[in-house]
Amino acid sequence: MDGLHYRGDGTDRPAGLPLPPHRLPWLARAPRPGRLPVPRLRLGKSWRYVSVWSPEVSLCAANVQVGPVPQEFWAVWDRSAGRLTEHTRRWKGRVDVGPGRLRVRDGDVHVELTLDERPETAFEVVTPADGAWTWTHKQAGIRAHGVARIGDRTLDVDAVALVDENAGYHPRRTTWQWSGGSGVTAEGRRVAWSVIVGLNDTLPCTENTVWVDGRPQQTGEVRFAQDLSGVEFADGSSLRFAEEAARGRSDDLLLVRSSYRQPFGSFSGTLPGGLRVERAHGVMEHHDALW
Repeated sequence: MDGLHYRGDGTDRPAGLPLPPHRLPWLARAPRPGRLPVPRLRLGKSWRYVSVWSPEVSLCAANVQVGPVPQEFWAVWDRSAGRLTEHTRRWKGRVDVGPGRLRVRDGDVHVELTLDERPETAFEVVTPADGAWTWTHKQAGIRAHGVARIGDRTLDVDAVALVDENAGYHPRRTTWQWSGGSGVTAEGRRVAWSVIVGLNDTLPCTENTVWVDGRPQQTGEVRFAQDLSGVEFADGSSLRFAEEAARGRSDDLLLVRSSYRQPFGSFSGTLPGGLRVERAHGVMEHHDALW
């Protein structure tokens, strides 16, 4: 298991693992370090998260499963109105982020978006994780279009989306910093990115990726500012982040604890390869989980 590293389109994915769309068992056994004979039981975790970015509005929604415990959340950042609306629930039924769609029906909030998913924008990564494994499938630079209604306000959405799927048996304590966003370069090229520290970031096969005109290109390791004010790439390029609004939550469910902060905002700077970013929007995130 420790020698398992994979990144590709999924056609030659590792055999013998219950990778999606196969169902992930709630529990798995992972060996303990040293010579202790009793294996550790590791909770299976999976989620499908969609984040959508445009100059007018940014939004996100997700379905999450940690062992037998479900959760769902959504958020809409209406930039022109300066209003962040969000909700998190410990049961499912208000959020649908299935293939090709993002739907929210929660009180007076109705979101109906179509996601123009394209296989050529996607990749998946399998990473050994302390005697177990994690998996992710990502695509970005795809179009998201539809309508978001918050109370009596209607927002027409025509934006860029990231679709982020994860599954596996993450270490009991998992901490990560992540950024995703999209924009246009000074030369008019469409770019998007998803980069992380602390999860699926083990060389040679990391999930760190920049999409240029819809095509994914793996990047190297990254480094985040402690206050989430920027991210630096291995080649010296960097993005600066200006926060506009932030989601945040802490949960303590005894055996499962989670604390995160995810601000929405705008970016400026450069991406690997000397791509100077203009008119870029997205998110930063710090997440600390005991699961």
